[in-house]
Amino acid sequence: MSQSEADSLKAPLHPKHWPTWCVFGLWWLLVVLLPLPIQMWLGGKLGRLAARLSERRARITRKNLELCFPEKTEQEREALFWESMESAGKGFFESGMAWFGPQWRLRRWYTIEGLEHLQAAHDEGKGVLLLGIHFTTIEICAAFINQSYSIDGFYRPHKNPVYEYVQRWGRVRHNPYSHTIPRSDVRGIIRNLRNKRAINYAPDQDYGKKHSVFAPFFGIPAATVTAPSQLIRVGKAKAIPYVTGRHSDDSGYYIRFYPPMDELGQGDEQADAELINAFVEREVRRNPGQYLWSHRRFKTRPDGEKDFYRVEHMPWKQRRLKQEQQRKRK
Repeated sequence: MSQSEADSLKAPLHPKHWPTWCVFGLWWLLVVLLPLPIQMWLGGKLGRLAARLSERRARITRKNLELCFPEKTEQEREALFWESMESAGKGFFESGMAWFGPQWRLRRWYTIEGLEHLQAAHDEGKGVLLLGIHFTTIEICAAFINQSYSIDGFYRPHKNPVYEYVQRWGRVRHNPYSHTIPRSDVRGIIRNLRNKRAINYAPDQDYGKKHSVFAPFFGIPAATVTAPSQLIRVGKAKAIPYVTGRHSDDSGYYIRFYPPMDELGQGDEQADAELINAFVEREVRRNPGQYLWSHRRFKTRPDGEKDFYRVEHMPWKQRRLKQEQQRKRK
């Protein structure tokens, strides 16, 4: 057995990082000492507080709900807004549980269906691109999966070295064969897929026009990355979609793998994007309160279309523009 990535990581221990370590230490204490029901209660309160303190987050979330659920009344959308904010707050504690929680405790909290689809792909000599969705449970459920089946994580590196260390360590500690792959390392992703690895990838966010096509999402053209099509084709892999979720009574979690999407990766990136968005929309409609609505999913617009979010008029955007102008003058 080779040395695991978790063991090989080097923690940033310079004194300048000690304040950040103190914050993570407090987070660790909360996760280790508090039972799950109390963490979920606190998470709900934290989510509501964040909604009141962050005008940006609240505005984006409400706009997304307005765009995606025009058939709902304003009162129904407002109830869904607060449910999603509470769920995001719970996600904060769930990330801590994924990174710090005792493994024996985590094993009591979840069920997994459909692992046979991953095993079948492995038996065929194929790597797997796991197509996930940004539900607020995505972090803790990735940890659950790693306890049962070794997967590699596709992630965005963090500028803070302590946060970067903790998130990488937390994501691979559950399985000695797992690795984290920066999203810029396309060759690494392809290499791992060809080596019959399973890679966790969530394609439901807006990464701009350069590597995207416009495909409908809740009836709205949304910039949708073409990377899954290319990775599946070049990596000679299978695409297996899956969903995660939190039980309505906050008592635990579920992960469900679906059969492979063999239609993907055949060369038609537009058709692939439409198929992926249809899958994501179907699952989000089933569980809208746990989806991460604070992301600007419709940020990139086709030529001539207006910005839905109008963030340039928000105070935080104005402050940032002034800071950038001051830096340029210097």
